[in-house]
This record gives sequence, structure tokens and C-alpha cells, in this order.
Amino acid sequence: MHFDVAHFFEAPPAALRPFVKMHGLGNHFVIFDRRTDRRAFRNADIVRICDARIGVGGDQLLTIEPPSPEGIAGGAYARMRIFNIDGREVSACGNATRCVAHLLFRENGGSALVLETGAGMLNCRRTGSLEVSVELGPIGWNWRDFPLAREVDMRNLPVRSGPLQNGTALWIGNPHAVFFVDSLAEVDLARHAAPIHDDPLFPEGVNVGVAELVDAGTIRLAVWERPGIATRACGTGACVAAFAARQKGLSASDRFNVHLPGGRLTVELQGTMAVMSGPVATCCAGVVEAEPVADFE
Repeated sequence: MHFDVAHFFEAPPAALRPFVKMHGLGNHFVIFDRRTDRRAFRNADIVRICDARIGVGGDQLLTIEPPSPEGIAGGAYARMRIFNIDGREVSACGNATRCVAHLLFRENGGSALVLETGAGMLNCRRTGSLEVSVELGPIGWNWRDFPLAREVDMRNLPVRSGPLQNGTALWIGNPHAVFFVDSLAEVDLARHAAPIHDDPLFPEGVNVGVAELVDAGTIRLAVWERPGIATRACGTGACVAAFAARQKGLSASDRFNVHLPGGRLTVELQGTMAVMSGPVATCCAGVVEAEPVADFE
């Protein structure tokens, strides 16, 4: 039976918004280009689009925007904004950065660019036909960056949940708490990480990484990500887990293979910076229906 897509949509073409869905190791994103179509997304639109039951489905919604004046001064090719499944805007996501950079490399044919984000200007490189690296950081441990409810020892957090204790808090454009365990396979991530995410110490939540150091250069990692989901992969989480291993004296390596549920990322530490590399893939492309609303900046 012939299926005429043009007649399927009752909405006028102006109400249809094209998207690309991509993933990095299963960490999946719905991406919209707002450089020409400046219509904004309401919070409810973002929640609906990211919900796989009633929308496209994604861990986050991303928009590609014109660079700001600061971005232009910093040599940015474009600006990326990141929205969680609850509609809240956040500053950083390593896998999202790699996916958007890949789209922009396809657009301009280049192999290096600067992407403006809420976490600053990020240097991205094409390292293979379907592989991208991004320089993230600086990684810090100032308690005021999170924010936290009160000042604490960032290298030995005063929160625990089952086997998760003596955690390290680190900032890489978004907040993380990393807990090393003897065996990742024996940890119930939802049961033990969720209470830490919801602890009053973290009034805006925190990404909870549970890490097992396999050897000096290998980490197994699972991440309970804000606002409360188990993600297949977390690029910033991989970077801070490697940094925490160094900071805690568990390893002296400056290069780590970080194995997540979705696959492997490579992290190279350069002082307080981290270069994270891994694969990207396109899932699908299509359109969603959204009503025009007032622009946001």
C-alpha cells in the first residue's frame, strides 16, 4: 500500500520542525537546528519530544544555535544548548557535544572546530569517519560550583548509600559525585545511586558515577544521571571518573579506557583537562509538530 507522507500531516508545513536523532554509545539525543528556524521550545515541548511513549525519545534535546558575541570572539563555529528530559537547561554533555560536532563536520567538511556551550568553548576534532573527540574541562572541586547546600570535603563526601561511600565531587561544567566500588556488577544502580542524587546536599541534583577500577588504565562505569535516569553512556562522567582515580591515588595513568553499558570511551588527562573520544551514530531523521512561541535567549 502506498503511504503518502505529505497527506499524513494535517499541520501546515510551517508548524513542522525537522530533527536528527543521534547517539553516542546509546546516549541518545534529539537535535534541532535553530540557526535559521528561531522558534523556541516550551518546557512541555521538550518533555514530550524526549518521552519515547509520546514523542521521539531521547536522553536530552539539543539545539544548534548561532554563536553569541562571546562565542564569535572565541572562534566558535556554532553554539549548542542542552535540555534534560524535564525541560531544564544544563551546561555540559560530552556525548552530546561529539554528536553535534559530527553533524557540523558533515556540514562544513572540516576536521576541527570550536563549539560554544554553557560550559565554555569546547575544542572538537574528527578522529575517524564516525568518531569524534572533545576537550572537556577544566575539572574542578570547588564546592560553590555545584552548588552544594553547605561546604564539605569534596574528596570525601559525607553521603553514603549501601556500598557507595567516600565519594569524590567534581565539576566539569556539570556536577558529578564519583564512588569507587570493588565490583560494579554487584551494585544496584537505581537503588543505591538515586538516594544520593536526591540527597539535600545537592539541591539541584547530581550525576552519580559508580566506578570499578579494573587496572591502572581501565575503568568500568555506570552513571545515574540528572534528573534521575540510568544512562547508557556519560562522557563527562567518564572524564571525572578517570580524574577521580588519579586524584584518589588509585592510578597514575593519564590515559583510560572507560567501559560503560553502551560501550567504550577513551579519556586522556592533560592536567585538569580531559580529551574524551568515542563513536557517534545517526539513528533517524524526521519532523515534529510544534506551535510557534516566543523566542528565548
